[in-house]
Amino acid sequence: MTPIKQDDLIRSTADALQFISYYHPVDYIESLAAAYKAEESPAAKDAIAQILTNSRMCAEGHRPICQDTGIVVAFVKVGMDVRWEDATMSVTDMINEGVRRAYLDPDNTLRASIVSDPEGARRNTKDNTPAVVHYDLVQGGTVEVKIAAKGGGSENKSKFVMLNPSDSIVDWVVKTLPTMGAGWCPPGMLGIGIGGSAEKAMVLAKESLMEPIDMHELKKRGPKNRLEELRIEIYDAANALGIGAQGLGGLSTVLDVKILDYPTHAASKPVGMIPNCAATRHAHFTLDGSGAARLDPPDLARWPDVHWAPAPTSKRVDVDTLTREEVASWKPGERLLLNGKILTGRDAAHKRIADLFAKGEPLPAGVDFTNRIIFYVGPVNPVRDEVVGPAGPTTATRMDKFTEMMLAKTGLLAMIGKGERGPVAVEAIRKYRAAYLMAVGGAAYLVSKAIRSSRVVAFGDLGMEAIYEFDVRDMPVTVAVDSRGTSVHQTGPREWQQKIGKIPVVTA
Repeated sequence: MTPIKQDDLIRSTADALQFISYYHPVDYIESLAAAYKAEESPAAKDAIAQILTNSRMCAEGHRPICQDTGIVVAFVKVGMDVRWEDATMSVTDMINEGVRRAYLDPDNTLRASIVSDPEGARRNTKDNTPAVVHYDLVQGGTVEVKIAAKGGGSENKSKFVMLNPSDSIVDWVVKTLPTMGAGWCPPGMLGIGIGGSAEKAMVLAKESLMEPIDMHELKKRGPKNRLEELRIEIYDAANALGIGAQGLGGLSTVLDVKILDYPTHAASKPVGMIPNCAATRHAHFTLDGSGAARLDPPDLARWPDVHWAPAPTSKRVDVDTLTREEVASWKPGERLLLNGKILTGRDAAHKRIADLFAKGEPLPAGVDFTNRIIFYVGPVNPVRDEVVGPAGPTTATRMDKFTEMMLAKTGLLAMIGKGERGPVAVEAIRKYRAAYLMAVGGAAYLVSKAIRSSRVVAFGDLGMEAIYEFDVRDMPVTVAVDSRGTSVHQTGPREWQQKIGKIPVVTA
């Protein structure tokens, strides 16, 4: 029997979660670097440059890659010859204690995003527990853990279908992927689970994302079985859609496609699909009784020599004197550098504002959106001399149902988020001659460096979902929906899908 100590699992879990908060897997970085080199779309290339620059900054500064530091998911294989030497907790409780220590670490505080009573009060648990843990009892005397921190933006784009046995999975992916928008922050990975039962297919899809990126090597050597053939087919078909980085149109939408399968009922073909975003975060460790696991830092020399800087054509905007006429002059795809004071607000804040308006009550003192910009963000708490922690955009479509209200009743001029806007929001933007600006998802630490001061102005009890006022200097954004309702998330992918279909474009 192998004796495993309780604290070894706790410490290893905490260390792994800290590690993946600021270190991308090297395979992801090398694949993204290849995509950057091959990319021909200027907008997509700029977005990838921001992600790569942000990655290096986080690795050097030991701060989170993304403001959404994820829901923790662990796949745990426990050997049947393992003996828990001093356990006073269940294995799940050990993992949760590791999560708690990681997310409350004062040297690199991570954002607590988990809420309990999900259909009720939705109260933040304050320490990002509990994790989602999957177990397998296996032969042997070790404990193997694959752990990930999965962002909500990509998790929300998960899809499931019960296909007929003769239906094409490739056709389903090609039809489904465009409906997922860009809120999952491409370029990333697609995890696909095939077979088993409905819930098994989804677990397989999630577990497949724990594997290293190897699409380049696979295409070079050629497939050895049907699943490898299917991976290549889906990869090529997905990239031919032209969705591109951040949905702006380009050559690289997915960097790899992973597939796990399982025997299924003769009448069924369950298929789950889960995307991994630009903040791909996972680590693997094994406990063998010799102590806590050790994860060695990656060699930053393997990061590409990419250092993002604003395009010379970027327009500086003084948001403190912004007018509707100036907003109307912005062009789709135009790059802006924002300067001045902006307000923040995301799901919970918008719901509270809607409740106040429904009761005929005013906004809290100090909250005035007249001729201002709102940033959809839930920042990480600051450490040391920071004014704010990593503060990248959240998925804008979740605020679509509030957009008409905000533009009609508050005097708001523009919004900042990530990904596309849906038809309801685009129509409201056109109606009120407003604009939607896109910041790059997966560049949260880079974005935070543009924030010179931060203060909570309302709803402080909501934590990261409170309304903040940020004073920004040269914050980079792109005009994604202009005052006439033209969306670059529609025009960009359409343009690049046509280009990819007409010219021999080679994707990374």
